[in-house]
Amino acid sequence: MRRPLIAGNWKMHFTVPEGLEYALQLRRDLEPYSALVDVVIMPPAVMLWEIANALRGCAIEVGAQNAGWEDQGPFTGEISPKMLAGWCHYLLIGHSERRQLFNETDEELNRKLHAGLRHRLKVILAVGETLEEYDAGRTAEVITRQLNAALYGVELRQATDLSIAYEPVWAIGTGKAATPDYANETMGLIRGLLQSPFGALASQIRILYGGSVTPANARSLLEQPEIDGGLVGGASLKPGEFTRIVQATAEVLQSPRV
Repeated sequence: MRRPLIAGNWKMHFTVPEGLEYALQLRRDLEPYSALVDVVIMPPAVMLWEIANALRGCAIEVGAQNAGWEDQGPFTGEISPKMLAGWCHYLLIGHSERRQLFNETDEELNRKLHAGLRHRLKVILAVGETLEEYDAGRTAEVITRQLNAALYGVELRQATDLSIAYEPVWAIGTGKAATPDYANETMGLIRGLLQSPFGALASQIRILYGGSVTPANARSLLEQPEIDGGLVGGASLKPGEFTRIVQATAEVLQSPRV
Protein backbone atom coordinates (compact mmCIF):
# COMPACT_ATOMS: atom_id res chain seq x y z
CA MET A 1 0.00 0.00 0.00
CA ARG A 2 1.26 3.46 -0.88
CA ARG A 3 1.98 5.66 2.13
CA PRO A 4 -0.48 8.58 2.09
CA LEU A 5 0.62 12.18 1.64
CA ILE A 6 -1.29 15.25 2.79
CA ALA A 7 0.05 18.52 1.36
CA GLY A 8 -1.15 21.87 2.67
CA ASN A 9 -0.88 24.68 0.11
CA TRP A 10 -1.03 27.98 1.98
CA LYS A 11 -1.05 30.01 -1.25
CA MET A 12 -0.66 33.76 -0.49
CA HIS A 13 -1.71 33.79 3.16
CA PHE A 14 -0.14 34.71 6.52
CA THR A 15 2.65 37.07 7.47
CA VAL A 16 5.98 35.52 8.45
CA PRO A 17 5.24 35.64 12.22
CA GLU A 18 1.74 34.22 11.64
CA GLY A 19 3.06 31.44 9.46
CA LEU A 20 5.77 30.54 11.94
CA GLU A 21 3.30 30.40 14.82
CA TYR A 22 0.97 28.21 12.78
CA ALA A 23 3.77 25.85 11.74
CA LEU A 24 4.78 25.35 15.38
CA GLN A 25 1.17 24.58 16.27
CA LEU A 26 1.00 21.97 13.50
CA ARG A 27 4.23 20.46 14.76
CA ARG A 28 2.52 19.80 18.09
CA ASP A 29 -0.87 18.74 16.73
CA LEU A 30 0.31 16.38 13.98
CA GLU A 31 2.98 14.48 15.89
CA PRO A 32 0.60 11.58 16.76
CA TYR A 33 0.06 10.81 13.06
CA SER A 34 3.62 11.06 11.80
CA ALA A 35 4.19 7.30 11.81
CA LEU A 36 1.34 6.73 9.35
CA VAL A 37 1.00 9.81 7.15
CA ASP A 38 3.49 12.00 5.29
CA VAL A 39 2.66 15.69 5.75
CA VAL A 40 4.11 18.62 3.84
CA ILE A 41 3.20 22.28 4.23
CA MET A 42 3.81 24.80 1.46
CA PRO A 43 4.12 28.33 2.84
CA PRO A 44 4.76 31.45 0.74
CA ALA A 45 8.38 31.67 -0.37
CA VAL A 46 9.19 34.60 1.91
CA MET A 47 8.81 32.39 5.00
CA LEU A 48 10.10 29.05 3.71
CA TRP A 49 13.52 29.23 5.35
CA GLU A 50 12.16 30.39 8.71
CA ILE A 51 9.57 27.62 8.85
CA ALA A 52 12.00 24.96 7.64
CA ASN A 53 14.28 25.84 10.55
CA ALA A 54 11.37 25.75 13.00
CA LEU A 55 10.38 22.27 11.78
CA ARG A 56 13.91 20.86 11.72
CA GLY A 57 13.90 17.38 13.26
CA CYS A 58 10.13 17.17 12.86
CA ALA A 59 8.26 14.73 10.61
CA ILE A 60 6.45 17.59 8.83
CA GLU A 61 8.27 18.51 5.64
CA VAL A 62 8.34 21.81 3.80
CA GLY A 63 7.60 22.48 0.15
CA ALA A 64 7.65 25.42 -2.24
CA GLN A 65 4.55 26.45 -4.16
CA ASN A 66 6.47 27.17 -7.36
CA ALA A 67 9.95 27.57 -8.82
CA GLY A 68 11.66 28.58 -12.04
CA TRP A 69 13.39 26.22 -14.46
CA GLU A 70 16.91 27.69 -14.48
CA ASP A 71 19.50 27.32 -11.72
CA GLN A 72 20.37 31.03 -11.77
CA GLY A 73 20.36 34.05 -14.02
CA PRO A 74 18.51 37.27 -14.89
CA PHE A 75 15.04 36.16 -13.80
CA THR A 76 13.79 38.86 -11.45
CA GLY A 77 11.40 37.56 -8.82
CA GLU A 78 12.04 33.86 -9.49
CA ILE A 79 13.36 31.18 -7.13
CA SER A 80 15.31 28.29 -8.59
CA PRO A 81 15.14 24.63 -7.59
CA LYS A 82 18.88 24.83 -6.94
CA MET A 83 18.21 27.44 -4.23
CA LEU A 84 15.63 25.16 -2.61
CA ALA A 85 17.60 21.92 -2.82
CA GLY A 86 19.05 20.43 0.33
CA TRP A 87 16.64 21.98 2.81
CA CYS A 88 13.26 22.26 1.08
CA HIS A 89 11.83 18.81 0.42
CA TYR A 90 8.90 19.26 -1.99
CA LEU A 91 8.04 21.43 -4.98
CA LEU A 92 4.52 21.99 -6.30
CA ILE A 93 4.19 22.87 -9.98
CA GLY A 94 1.29 23.17 -12.38
CA HIS A 95 -1.36 24.35 -9.92
CA SER A 96 -4.37 25.63 -11.84
CA GLU A 97 -3.82 29.13 -10.48
CA ARG A 98 -0.35 29.14 -12.00
CA ARG A 99 -1.73 27.83 -15.30
CA GLN A 100 -4.68 30.23 -15.46
CA LEU A 101 -3.58 33.42 -13.70
CA PHE A 102 0.08 33.34 -14.76
CA ASN A 103 -0.37 31.60 -18.11
CA GLU A 104 2.10 28.80 -17.43
CA THR A 105 2.27 26.40 -20.36
CA ASP A 106 2.78 22.65 -20.50
CA GLU A 107 6.21 23.28 -22.03
CA GLU A 108 7.24 25.53 -19.14
CA LEU A 109 6.00 22.99 -16.62
CA ASN A 110 8.04 20.28 -18.31
CA ARG A 111 11.14 22.43 -17.87
CA LYS A 112 10.27 23.11 -14.22
CA LEU A 113 9.69 19.41 -13.61
CA HIS A 114 13.08 18.50 -15.03
CA ALA A 115 14.77 21.22 -12.96
CA GLY A 116 13.09 20.13 -9.74
CA LEU A 117 13.90 16.45 -10.25
CA ARG A 118 17.47 17.28 -11.26
CA HIS A 119 17.96 18.80 -7.81
CA ARG A 120 16.23 15.84 -6.09
CA LEU A 121 13.18 17.76 -4.96
CA LYS A 122 10.03 15.69 -4.53
CA VAL A 123 7.86 17.23 -7.21
CA ILE A 124 4.07 17.31 -7.02
CA LEU A 125 2.70 17.91 -10.52
CA ALA A 126 -0.88 19.20 -10.58
CA VAL A 127 -3.21 18.47 -13.49
CA GLY A 128 -6.93 19.04 -13.94
CA GLU A 129 -9.75 20.18 -16.18
CA THR A 130 -11.80 23.39 -16.09
CA LEU A 131 -15.57 23.46 -15.69
CA GLU A 132 -16.01 24.06 -19.42
CA GLU A 133 -13.80 21.08 -20.25
CA TYR A 134 -15.60 18.93 -17.69
CA ASP A 135 -19.03 19.86 -19.06
CA ALA A 136 -17.83 19.10 -22.59
CA GLY A 137 -16.70 15.62 -21.56
CA ARG A 138 -13.04 16.43 -22.28
CA THR A 139 -11.55 15.43 -18.92
CA ALA A 140 -9.59 12.45 -20.26
CA GLU A 141 -8.30 14.47 -23.24
CA VAL A 142 -7.12 17.35 -21.04
CA ILE A 143 -5.50 15.14 -18.41
CA THR A 144 -3.72 13.09 -21.07
CA ARG A 145 -2.34 16.19 -22.78
CA GLN A 146 -1.18 17.84 -19.56
CA LEU A 147 0.43 14.71 -18.19
CA ASN A 148 2.18 13.59 -21.37
CA ALA A 149 3.55 17.08 -22.03
CA ALA A 150 4.81 17.63 -18.48
CA LEU A 151 6.45 14.21 -18.22
CA TYR A 152 8.18 14.32 -21.60
CA GLY A 153 11.79 13.16 -21.23
CA VAL A 154 11.52 12.21 -17.53
CA GLU A 155 13.55 9.07 -16.85
CA LEU A 156 12.39 6.07 -14.86
CA ARG A 157 14.97 6.64 -12.12
CA GLN A 158 13.63 10.17 -11.56
CA ALA A 159 10.01 9.14 -11.21
CA THR A 160 10.53 7.87 -7.66
CA ASP A 161 10.52 11.55 -6.59
CA LEU A 162 7.27 12.30 -8.41
CA SER A 163 3.68 12.64 -7.22
CA ILE A 164 0.65 13.70 -9.24
CA ALA A 165 -2.17 15.87 -7.90
CA TYR A 166 -5.49 15.67 -9.69
CA GLU A 167 -7.34 18.92 -9.07
CA PRO A 168 -10.53 19.51 -11.03
CA VAL A 169 -10.41 23.28 -11.46
CA TRP A 170 -14.17 23.55 -10.98
CA ALA A 171 -13.78 22.19 -7.44
CA ILE A 172 -10.99 24.48 -6.21
CA GLY A 173 -12.19 26.95 -3.59
CA THR A 174 -15.83 26.38 -4.55
CA GLY A 175 -16.80 23.96 -1.82
CA LYS A 176 -17.92 21.56 -4.56
CA ALA A 177 -15.57 18.60 -4.45
CA ALA A 178 -15.61 15.88 -7.06
CA THR A 179 -17.49 12.78 -5.96
CA PRO A 180 -15.22 10.06 -4.61
CA ASP A 181 -16.16 7.73 -7.47
CA TYR A 182 -15.45 10.36 -10.13
CA ALA A 183 -12.14 11.35 -8.54
CA ASN A 184 -11.10 7.71 -8.23
CA GLU A 185 -12.00 6.99 -11.85
CA THR A 186 -10.02 9.96 -13.14
CA MET A 187 -7.05 9.13 -10.94
CA GLY A 188 -7.19 5.58 -12.26
CA LEU A 189 -6.86 7.11 -15.73
CA ILE A 190 -3.80 9.00 -14.52
CA ARG A 191 -2.20 5.85 -13.13
CA GLY A 192 -2.82 4.12 -16.44
CA LEU A 193 -1.12 6.97 -18.29
CA LEU A 194 1.88 6.69 -15.96
CA GLN A 195 2.40 3.08 -17.00
CA SER A 196 3.54 4.08 -20.48
CA PRO A 197 6.69 5.96 -19.39
CA PHE A 198 7.29 4.26 -16.04
CA GLY A 199 5.97 0.71 -16.28
CA ALA A 200 5.50 -1.10 -12.98
CA LEU A 201 6.68 1.97 -11.05
CA ALA A 202 3.34 3.60 -11.88
CA SER A 203 1.73 1.50 -9.15
CA GLN A 204 4.00 3.15 -6.57
CA ILE A 205 3.59 6.81 -7.61
CA ARG A 206 1.28 8.68 -5.26
CA ILE A 207 -1.74 10.40 -6.78
CA LEU A 208 -3.38 13.07 -4.62
CA TYR A 209 -6.81 14.62 -4.90
CA GLY A 210 -7.10 18.41 -4.68
CA GLY A 211 -10.23 20.52 -4.77
CA SER A 212 -12.28 21.53 -1.70
CA VAL A 213 -10.89 18.80 0.54
CA THR A 214 -12.42 19.18 4.01
CA PRO A 215 -12.68 17.10 7.18
CA ALA A 216 -16.24 16.24 6.08
CA ASN A 217 -15.25 14.59 2.79
CA ALA A 218 -11.66 13.51 3.46
CA ARG A 219 -12.55 10.02 4.64
CA SER A 220 -14.85 9.20 1.69
CA LEU A 221 -12.20 10.39 -0.74
CA LEU A 222 -9.29 8.61 0.91
CA GLU A 223 -11.17 5.32 1.09
CA GLN A 224 -10.93 5.13 -2.70
CA PRO A 225 -8.18 2.77 -3.92
CA GLU A 226 -6.50 5.21 -6.32
CA ILE A 227 -6.45 8.20 -3.95
CA ASP A 228 -3.21 8.37 -1.97
CA GLY A 229 -3.73 11.66 -0.16
CA GLY A 230 -4.78 15.24 -0.65
CA LEU A 231 -3.56 18.58 -1.91
CA VAL A 232 -5.40 20.80 0.56
CA GLY A 233 -5.99 24.50 -0.01
CA GLY A 234 -8.45 26.44 2.14
CA ALA A 235 -8.66 23.84 4.90
CA SER A 236 -4.87 23.88 5.28
CA LEU A 237 -5.14 27.43 6.64
CA LYS A 238 -7.19 26.30 9.64
CA PRO A 239 -5.26 24.19 12.14
CA GLY A 240 -8.26 22.28 13.42
CA GLU A 241 -9.49 21.36 9.93
CA PHE A 242 -6.07 20.41 8.59
CA THR A 243 -5.36 18.27 11.65
CA ARG A 244 -8.71 16.47 11.25
CA ILE A 245 -7.90 15.74 7.60
CA VAL A 246 -4.57 14.19 8.60
CA GLN A 247 -6.32 12.29 11.39
CA ALA A 248 -8.94 10.95 8.96
CA THR A 249 -6.16 9.83 6.63
CA ALA A 250 -4.46 7.89 9.41
CA GLU A 251 -7.76 6.27 10.42
CA VAL A 252 -8.49 5.18 6.85
CA LEU A 253 -5.03 3.67 6.60
CA GLN A 254 -5.67 1.60 9.71
CA SER A 255 -8.98 0.23 8.42
CA PRO A 256 -9.75 -1.86 5.31
CA ARG A 257 -10.32 0.18 2.16
CA VAL A 258 -13.66 -0.16 0.45
